[in-house]
Amino acid sequence: MQNQEEYSEQLYIEDELLLKVKQAIAANGMPEVSIAPGYGRLLTMLVTLSRATRILEIGALGGYSGICLCRGLSQSGSLTSLELNADYGKLAHGHLEQAGFGDAVEYKIGPALDSLKQLEAQGQKYDFFFIDADKENYPNYLEYAIRLASPGAIIAGDNIFLRGRTLNTEKNGPAVQAMRRFNEMIAGDPRLTSTLLPAYDGLALAMVK
Repeated sequence: MQNQEEYSEQLYIEDELLLKVKQAIAANGMPEVSIAPGYGRLLTMLVTLSRATRILEIGALGGYSGICLCRGLSQSGSLTSLELNADYGKLAHGHLEQAGFGDAVEYKIGPALDSLKQLEAQGQKYDFFFIDADKENYPNYLEYAIRLASPGAIIAGDNIFLRGRTLNTEKNGPAVQAMRRFNEMIAGDPRLTSTLLPAYDGLALAMVK
């Protein structure tokens, strides 16, 4: 018997460009942890609906989510992507160029917290955030996103269930504890209006008031 995600994905034709990105990620020995296709489509819709023009992505990997985000941008929109690994950033940029978004994206290589500190010092503001990087820093990334947000900005955070570990009371490692804290912050912060989506590995969505 199919699960809900398998049934949903069968209704859509495989996106050839995004499939090539996933294949390149695997071929380069990178973690195969790109956002689920259904949530990738959701990111495109949310960027379009929110009319976001400045997006900040924390965690580029191979560029799968970056393409999904840029597909929702207007021609004048831009994506700033923070990536720790220079090789990952290079591969992601190449994929964004193939998708026609090379001029819309800027990659900042190095620890994301350092880049976020610099962006805050520069007074940068963004109207859409996608968080999909090291899980132990999710609470820190969320706090920076709120501080860097324009009013009404959207914040999305992927993998909030950590393949079930977040829900397992016997699992209490640093990443699990950080993700539980992130989820609690999303749900309870008075600066946010939010919801958690339970499909795939979970996606947190919030709007900054």
